[in-house]
Amino acid sequence: MNADDQDLLDALLEGHHRALARIISKIENRAPGYRDLVSELYAHTGNADVIGITGSPGAGKSTLVDKLAETYRERGETVGIIAIDPSSPFTGGAVLGDRIRMASTIGDMDVFVRSMSARGTLGGLSTATADAVKAMDAFGKDKIIIETVGAGQNEVDIVRTADTVAVLVPPGSGDSVQTLKAGILEIADVFVVNKADRDGADRTVQELQEMLHIGADVGFGGSGHHGADAMAGTDGDSTDDTDTETDSNDLDDWMPPIVETVATKGTGVDTFIDELAAHKSFLVDSGTHAKKVRQRYAEEIRTLLREDINALLEDELESAGGVDELAEAVRMGETNPYAIADDVLTPVEDCLSEADIEAVQAEFDS
Repeated sequence: MNADDQDLLDALLEGHHRALARIISKIENRAPGYRDLVSELYAHTGNADVIGITGSPGAGKSTLVDKLAETYRERGETVGIIAIDPSSPFTGGAVLGDRIRMASTIGDMDVFVRSMSARGTLGGLSTATADAVKAMDAFGKDKIIIETVGAGQNEVDIVRTADTVAVLVPPGSGDSVQTLKAGILEIADVFVVNKADRDGADRTVQELQEMLHIGADVGFGGSGHHGADAMAGTDGDSTDDTDTETDSNDLDDWMPPIVETVATKGTGVDTFIDELAAHKSFLVDSGTHAKKVRQRYAEEIRTLLREDINALLEDELESAGGVDELAEAVRMGETNPYAIADDVLTPVEDCLSEADIEAVQAEFDS
């Protein structure tokens, strides 16, 4: 790590918010040296509670996050907020970065709000989000809240980053609840019916209760996304088969509660915070928190490997003449995509094979 980045890291660890902002910018922009910075952050993480807030557009996520932060501050806790916004098609930056609905904590230096771009990811989270969480954690924030875009059933990546996920549901819309059945139901640790003073709130609560009971009967409602496959790789294989049965039995005890709030008035926010704390206690007491963290790091490793391998493959494509030239060769009938893929992968596979041989030889020599 160069001297400037070391000074930046030291300033973050000393509690300077400007350093925190600069490091998150380096992370989001994937600036040179950001990996060395993030690597140094790991030793200072693991103390913050990470809370994900998701749900359909118009459910009142930003307003509730604002009241959540305000209430945490009243309790003497510091807060970091990462607001994942849609990305600009021109700059790739966040297009709703003004956060006009988060007004209650303006001027409070112990509430750090950062807008980040979704950068086109279906789950509403960019790959930089987990690293930004680490920066806030290392800084010393007690609570880190991630508010996602609100893209419907695709909004499931939050599970891989947050300890507890709250799903907001607006009242009076059966279509919203039907949408939840398609994908979001499984990720909720807490359901929040926001704008509960509106007509239809009671009906929405009843529909959610029915969904949870039906879900429990078919095998997923009671344990939510904590099941053995939920945090595993994309193939759904568990990373630790030895304790799957024990964990599954413990996890059956958690039924996502349904909280009614009116965020604009602060109604129900204290109850919401209590349920978030109850879920965190459940994770720790059941031993599930350690497993979630282990699986989260496994996913980070996979993500980093995918990024690096993609970069290697892009270099190989350029060496082979560039993807446009190769595509033209396919168009002209001179070759086909499968043959090109084999040609591009062969030198990468050869390098990996040579590295494996050298590693085995080094182990043998030692």
